[in-house]
Amino acid sequence: MAESAHDFSFDSIDGGALPLSQFEGKAVLVVNTASFCGYTPQYEGLQSLWSEYKDQGLVVLGVPSNDFGAQEPGTAEEIKDFCEANFDVDFPLTAKEVVKGSNAHSFYQWAAAEKGSENAPSWNFHKYLVAPDGSLVEAFPSRVTPMSEELVSAVEANLPK
Repeated sequence: MAESAHDFSFDSIDGGALPLSQFEGKAVLVVNTASFCGYTPQYEGLQSLWSEYKDQGLVVLGVPSNDFGAQEPGTAEEIKDFCEANFDVDFPLTAKEVVKGSNAHSFYQWAAAEKGSENAPSWNFHKYLVAPDGSLVEAFPSRVTPMSEELVSAVEANLPK
């Protein structure tokens, strides 16, 4: 049974494995994303957060998902091109994943069990903050923007010491 986020692996949007264990010792913000959502402009804030804190030990990990309103219909290549062309995204992205329900990626099933189903994604751009030790610190609903005081202070409090 998984004991930390480091026990999980995603597939990279570029192909190949993307084990969360490679981020051990860093804070990780895991965000389920979509290209055609009212919250899609949050990519800009996610990129800003990543740019500002990556050298201090933050990883922003985008997890494209088509679970809510079919707002991420594209292929991996289309998603990556959209993110780069529109928001200059250069933080890591996973392959498209299911993030809700019984077919959700195992990380999302674990996170929902850890934080309670009320803190599972109910729309695009839901955020989970993982501490450097792999523990799940906090869940942020879609409406909490990446550069909000609430999220930035949680990130700062969980950067590696």
